[in-house]
Amino acid sequence: MKPARFDYARPETLDAALAALAEHGPEAAVLAGGQSLMPMLNLRMARPGLLLDINRIPGLDGISLEAGLLVIGARARHADVLASPLVRQAAPMLTEALHHVAHPAIRNRGTIGGSISLADPAAEMPACMVALGATLVAASARGERRIAAEAFFRGVYATALEPDELLLRAEIPAIASGWTHGFSEVSRRHGDYAMAGLALALRREGARVTKARIALCGIEPAPRRQHAAEAALVESGAEAACVALSAPDAMEGAEVTAAHRLHLARVLLRRALAN
Repeated sequence: MKPARFDYARPETLDAALAALAEHGPEAAVLAGGQSLMPMLNLRMARPGLLLDINRIPGLDGISLEAGLLVIGARARHADVLASPLVRQAAPMLTEALHHVAHPAIRNRGTIGGSISLADPAAEMPACMVALGATLVAASARGERRIAAEAFFRGVYATALEPDELLLRAEIPAIASGWTHGFSEVSRRHGDYAMAGLALALRREGARVTKARIALCGIEPAPRRQHAAEAALVESGAEAACVALSAPDAMEGAEVTAAHRLHLARVLLRRALAN
């Protein structure tokens, strides 16, 4: 298959890109890494009027630690984030999760912002952003807007981004003393999409968990905080948390049922809490 016809623009500045989005809105598709977009174009699942290539815009691929926040530019490549000592220091969950993202050839080109903006329910980065309490910063010709990760993901390929907005960066609170991060998933083969994935942040005092942040991927149409499981973990322990883990909107499939996805998530949580 070949894509349907489209116009192509490669702006050199952020202002020019935002002006193009303001003009074309929902008819524009943003190209950064293209690891999902290009197949969708070739299969004609996506038919944009304008392909907006942002790869020449400076300042969208940085990784920095500023005043207790890990700041990752939306165009930062998965491979660069995976290799970053700052990320390993400030958000080790991301380092663990990125080992599960596809394969080296795709990680070398795919971007953090692309994964977040696509909002594939089986992708690792959205669940991590929710579990880490990230803030996602978007911009349009009208100005910048800050969106909590918990409010950003709304369903399968659906986010809070407006048609004229471009995701600029993710701001993630750096891991604090006493906290540990973890990520694990189940897939048919390493690098395949997750049938179930677990993003977990815990604060312990001795052997007791005093705070928890839990999010899942590959289960429901959008990642969300597992508040009931978090509360059960703090109040009653690991087994209560596994029972309280819920997925009322779990996705059904001929090969993987909703019940099996939830079972896998509980197994992952049980294993993580046993370590």
